[in-house]
Amino acid sequence: MTPLANRAFAPPLFGWWETHQPLEPDYLASNFPCRAACPVHTNAGGYVALVAQGRFDEAYALARGPNPFASVCGRVCAHPCEAACRRGAIDAPIHIRALKRVVNEKRGIESGRPFEEILGVVDRPRPEATKPGRVAIIGAGPAGLACAHDLRLMGHAVVVFDAAPVAGGMMRLGIPDYRLPRPQLDREIEFIQWLGAEIRLGAEIGNEPTFADLLADFDAVFVAAGCSRGRGLKIPGADLDGVITAVDLLVHVNLGLPVKLGAGVVVVGGGNVAYDAARSARRFGGTSLPDEGHHNLAIDAAVVAAQIMKRGVTMVALESRDEMPADPTEIEEGAEEGIKLVNRRGPKAILGEGGRVTALRTLDVSRVFDENGRFSPRFVEGSEKEIPCDTVVLAVGQMADLSFLGNDHGVELTPQGLIKVDGRTLATSRAGVYAGGDIAFGPRIVISAVADGRRAARSIDTQLTGRTDEPPRLSVRVFDSFGYNHPFARGDYEKVPRHRLPVVPVERRAVGTEVERVLDPEEARIEGTRCLHCWVNTIFDSSRMNGTECIQCGGCVDVCPEQCIDLVALRRIAHSPELRLADGSPLQLIASPGAEGAALIKDETACIRCGLCARRCPVGLITMQAFYRESEAPLAGLAETTL
Repeated sequence: MTPLANRAFAPPLFGWWETHQPLEPDYLASNFPCRAACPVHTNAGGYVALVAQGRFDEAYALARGPNPFASVCGRVCAHPCEAACRRGAIDAPIHIRALKRVVNEKRGIESGRPFEEILGVVDRPRPEATKPGRVAIIGAGPAGLACAHDLRLMGHAVVVFDAAPVAGGMMRLGIPDYRLPRPQLDREIEFIQWLGAEIRLGAEIGNEPTFADLLADFDAVFVAAGCSRGRGLKIPGADLDGVITAVDLLVHVNLGLPVKLGAGVVVVGGGNVAYDAARSARRFGGTSLPDEGHHNLAIDAAVVAAQIMKRGVTMVALESRDEMPADPTEIEEGAEEGIKLVNRRGPKAILGEGGRVTALRTLDVSRVFDENGRFSPRFVEGSEKEIPCDTVVLAVGQMADLSFLGNDHGVELTPQGLIKVDGRTLATSRAGVYAGGDIAFGPRIVISAVADGRRAARSIDTQLTGRTDEPPRLSVRVFDSFGYNHPFARGDYEKVPRHRLPVVPVERRAVGTEVERVLDPEEARIEGTRCLHCWVNTIFDSSRMNGTECIQCGGCVDVCPEQCIDLVALRRIAHSPELRLADGSPLQLIASPGAEGAALIKDETACIRCGLCARRCPVGLITMQAFYRESEAPLAGLAETTL
């Protein structure tokens, strides 16, 4: 590595010389796709590469730093980072979420590590305030608790109110324990309480205290009550006995409340909530009655295992399997557990006798989305089919209940019945009131709610103290072309296939048994070696004024294993609107369309960061440069160590 270039810059960044073409921070961020896709901007590539080296302490520090619920996300995150993973264009994305679970079990709350040590790796949004305020938070879900976490780190007093008897919001009430064991969630929440956040359970806002009371007693209020009501369907029979929403089913199961399920269950919906409901129904050992001394989720595992296969569960989805929003893993595991999936059918009516459900009448679906990609299902008349059942579970969406705000609350709402917020600050129309998570944006994934909570905490701190954030400082490291020894430069980037995650055999998936098992350290290390190191960029050094030393030999084009570099005549691209500079502005050439000369064009989406072009360049104008946040430089630099 070249020590000369191991410098920190405030944006904009520059290449070898500050008189040369500036490198835009936004471009660098977008070119690191896993991090860009993460709502809290976790340095996923960094901790994956550290796992590959067996550096679990350092990997945990990067994974936990920006995420108060790193342990939860290691199990149930919808992993938008994996969807964006550039490795997926070669064969399959890296198991980023599963590797997060590995480092959490090694060095996180699961390991029994003292809270004092965990605090040492937590990102501190800002220093403690000299004159702290007092903040009320409505909702002890991921958004509310993440906000409490950061506000306490900034020194503010925090009280979290939740109507439920347990904290965690839909992480506890909506996610089954076979996906998220409760001890891990409890420890995450205990850490936030250890920081000093007060959590008041069974506190239903609207009674005592009222929303008006909070406005009077606190300096600011963050509303993160979530979307706790399941949507119904306006079809005949929707009011029959035996019809229940997925939200109600999951809340009852997870709280241990009485709920009645028949022997034949049909779940309407094709998302993750639908699968959570279907798989919970499949595990549900029998009917839970009010006078039972225990809820059947607490029945001895052997008894439940004997009963588990007695209930038939069918899922009815509007979408084809490829169109379904559910995670492919959920679909696969549901099939293993005997859940029957019926695609491209939609509900027309719920049939019944004596006030009780007997069947679901369905229609074939000719389309789910219109020509603009908007949800607009169309049904085939005359294609009615009936599915016999005695229970129908509706997993067709959730909505907010804002009755707790009372009258004359002064908070503007959206046409969808959500709280309207400023997208940047999460401020509402009422001064001192902020909102985030599902109640502001509709149902969304856990990590997005966490990001809302952290963003709201900063906005509230700004209101209380006047402080704001400076742009993050970035560090750049320029590698010596022949010292850069990324494994993909050796031509072995296709040799390591994506691991198949280990799971508990179907016959052992009793109630309360976590289905997915953690990768062992060696499996995790091998999976980590698949990372392409997308924070490293191929930089073609040039100057708008002085041009470049490129001799147009085409060596970089020839050596590129992914064929992502082209040497193109200027006359072919002088008026090409598709080509953009790093800052997103259109490419503008001084030369006329008929001018001689050529330009190097690189497809960043295909680059594997092998560095072969830099090695091949005879005049040394191509360099491999790593960019990362200055605060992470000590850890991120370790991720680049030669294996």
